[in-house]
Amino acid sequence: MAAEGVEYEQVIYEMPAPKVARIVMNRPSRRNAQGITMTYELDDAFKRACHDEQINVIILAASGDHWNSGHDVSGEGPRNPSLEQVTGLWSDYGGKGWDGPYGREREIYLEITERWRNAPKPVIAEIQGSVISGGIILTWMCDLIVCSEEARFRDATAAEMGIPGVEFWQHPYEMSVRQAKEWLMTGGWMTAQEAERRGMVNHVVPRGQLTARTLELAETIAARNPFTMKLVKQAMNFAQDQMGRKATVDFAFHLHQIGHMQAMLTNGIPIDIDSMPPAMRATINKALAARETASAG
Repeated sequence: MAAEGVEYEQVIYEMPAPKVARIVMNRPSRRNAQGITMTYELDDAFKRACHDEQINVIILAASGDHWNSGHDVSGEGPRNPSLEQVTGLWSDYGGKGWDGPYGREREIYLEITERWRNAPKPVIAEIQGSVISGGIILTWMCDLIVCSEEARFRDATAAEMGIPGVEFWQHPYEMSVRQAKEWLMTGGWMTAQEAERRGMVNHVVPRGQLTARTLELAETIAARNPFTMKLVKQAMNFAQDQMGRKATVDFAFHLHQIGHMQAMLTNGIPIDIDSMPPAMRATINKALAARETASAG
């Protein structure tokens, strides 16, 4: 059971209107990069909203100028969840070979996101600024997406990391196959306007109207019969899964792991660091050096 009234370190839980919960990623200094702390605080907040009979709709928002910059690669905070935090049955994150990393990514990126996607209440993303790689996962688990005019999206995993896409691989279900191929192969940015044309987002609004417009949409849905809204969501998610979405996500997750293993065999680390921009490469090298120092001590 989620803790009611708990104080979070990297998440804000608020109720901006009756029947609406607003979960805010609150790590603006890191552009809301998602590490272990944020992941499990989000999980607690989602459970809290879903278990609250007074809540009909959930908004997922973010503080600062950018919605989410992806997985946290700074090396700050815990690397693995504690056994008390783990939601699934996979563990042994320090296992030999690829046993540990596989179980870790399955828990914190694949299974937990799939569960959030299937939350019984509608989830609306309120997006501003940049959404990069791992942040795409949080975008796609939401049912509806409202974003500001300057919002932009990028999955740089294939172009810069040697991985065929993020762990929650829904690309051909968010846009056409050819659009998805080009987006991944080039690693380019997708503007909010293009995302709307491709059907990936519902509404694009001026930045100053983002929060109000998202809340307006949430209140409209929250006023409907909540059980009916649950049924609508289940029906739509089932239809998408019948089109092969779940099987595709699972298959692509394993290809994602092969990408990691290939990089590990050729570079000694599970990403193709040579393809990264200099700034990102420096961050990765700094985190690796800190980890080696910690291990030596």
